[in-house]
Amino acid sequence: MTRKATARSGRALIGRSAMALLVAGLLPGCGTPATADRGTTDRGTTDRAGGTDRATAGPTTPSAASPGPGMAAGSTPLVSGPAAISYPADGGNRWQVAAGEPAAPAGTGRLLRYRVAVERDIRGLPVAEFAAEVSATLTAPQGWTTGGTLRLWRVGPGGPADFTVHLATPGTRDDLCGDAADGYTSCRNGDRVVIHVARWVKGVPRYGASLTTYRRYVVNHEVGHRLGHGHERCPGRGRPAPVMQQQTLGLHGCTANASPYRDGVRYAGPAGAYTDEIPPPEPGRRG
Repeated sequence: MTRKATARSGRALIGRSAMALLVAGLLPGCGTPATADRGTTDRGTTDRAGGTDRATAGPTTPSAASPGPGMAAGSTPLVSGPAAISYPADGGNRWQVAAGEPAAPAGTGRLLRYRVAVERDIRGLPVAEFAAEVSATLTAPQGWTTGGTLRLWRVGPGGPADFTVHLATPGTRDDLCGDAADGYTSCRNGDRVVIHVARWVKGVPRYGASLTTYRRYVVNHEVGHRLGHGHERCPGRGRPAPVMQQQTLGLHGCTANASPYRDGVRYAGPAGAYTDEIPPPEPGRRG
């Protein structure tokens, strides 16, 4: 789109300086207005930003295409099946929403409803497949529902939801996050949990664990912001990183960890964030 291309070219020049200030500590922890692996403010969940909810449920059967194991810096996505995941630098901000689960989970804990949406310009990853990974992460042993004080229920389009997990292209990530132009990290902005598609496909360099582990981490981290948790630091060299540490940007002596609970107990580090440099924005990837 002409508007987005013009606006983003300006943001790319201005946003890098602004982001450096944000990361340096003007907006500590869970910043305002958004967390880049940060975030807060709500603009709702629509088929197109600012429009009405016209999203439709996606297919219910995953395709054979799925990304492979964790990746080294500079490598291309390892994908099985007939087609790789592809995406443009700027998507159209239009969404396919996954079908909901048939019933709320049993228990007496606080119930939060969430949707899962994949931007329509992302090819090779059915919304049902992404939704299944998100839901498995959020309800896994040692996940956010451990302890029975919280229940998470994936709902489909049309009904009420407390938050939405979006898988977005680089440019749409910037639009939804509402922060300085970034184009690299994921974020949480109000009731929007935004997962950057390039991070989902490629992970990050020097993470030291599988792509599957990184995906679980980034979902739990950004949803953790929606649940009210701020950023945390490494509690000691060689120890697992807290899930609320910005592991996308660096481990700082800790080891990769995707789970908010360990041995049934909430695992946390000291409050605060590091001043890690954010890598350059991701280009689109055409299949």
